[in-house]
Amino acid sequence: MKRLSWIMVILCVLFCPVLVFAGGPDDETEDIHAFVIKLFNERAQLLMDQKPEAITKFYDAQSGRYAYEQELLRSRYINAWAEKRNIAFTAADSSIRIVRIKKENGLAKVSVAQSLKLSYVYKTDNYNPQHFGIGTRHGITLKNIDGKWLVQREWYSDPLTENPKWIPEFDGFPKTTFYKIEPDTGKSYAITKYNRERAVQYANKYAGLAWGAGNNNRYNRKYLDYSHLGGDCTNFASQVLGDMNEGGGLRMGSGWHYRSEGSQAWVRTDSFKDFVLQSGYGHLVVKGFFTDVVRPTDKYPNGAVGALKPGDLIAYEMDGDVDHFSVLVGFDDHGYPLVNSHSADRYRVPFDLGWDKHTKYLLIHIND
Repeated sequence: MKRLSWIMVILCVLFCPVLVFAGGPDDETEDIHAFVIKLFNERAQLLMDQKPEAITKFYDAQSGRYAYEQELLRSRYINAWAEKRNIAFTAADSSIRIVRIKKENGLAKVSVAQSLKLSYVYKTDNYNPQHFGIGTRHGITLKNIDGKWLVQREWYSDPLTENPKWIPEFDGFPKTTFYKIEPDTGKSYAITKYNRERAVQYANKYAGLAWGAGNNNRYNRKYLDYSHLGGDCTNFASQVLGDMNEGGGLRMGSGWHYRSEGSQAWVRTDSFKDFVLQSGYGHLVVKGFFTDVVRPTDKYPNGAVGALKPGDLIAYEMDGDVDHFSVLVGFDDHGYPLVNSHSADRYRVPFDLGWDKHTKYLLIHIND
């Protein structure tokens, strides 16, 4: 994901695979642990009740103001999105792993991995909860002021911080049948032998830190993690399509391949998009804004996005460049398309959550 590159570089520097305590695990370190756990729990609750006073006490009023305001924006965005989708969030459950703590000169730099489970119901069907997961990696600087730890700065790849005023309206899909798509019979496509079932299983197993993912919330270690180089979303989508042992099994070629590292078409968003469409592995169903891809038509009575199949791709374009890739893995009980991705990690997340009316969606069907 291009727009997150500088954030991911910072996070790469901060993160380490082992837990490090500068000065050893003492009472002060235990205080930091307790502070961080409570911070993340209260922020999860903020997404539900939108009571900012509950988290104000965790932030330095001066240097921590920006980090604090980002959390308020996050809460406003997700609730504005829910209101325009006629749903209500019912629970937010946070689980964190403190990866690293380094203390020096009254500061503590803390690396945290969070798995967040969000539950929601449709207002017309409030007895049937739906769930999805988001995983994020955080680099937090704490300062000890008068014996209390407070947040000074925080960096993380947040998929929920967008302008709540830029969310398009939507009344829901009119039909209850999905998963069917009719290719354009005027074109000739390559025989791909794409294994959709395995592709979706792979996407669910390796969705990383997101709640609901498998593999102990770890990426597939056969592949490099490109999060620190701008985002791992395209690398992940390529794995879903091309992994021969567990994924969709599409044959790698000279331009699109993984050999100790990914080729340009394997890891770069625009190059991957061009390869999939030009190789015959996939074809573009529709490109358009949110209202374009959900609008019912004679050809697509559930909207073009409702015609995709699990294992298909959605690309997200901002300012003329593809910014992100996700894998469609299914639909919720009301037919809303759900996606998995990396950077930030998503598991069965509504496909447009974290985007706005300026986003263009490229719906790409992978040819069977």
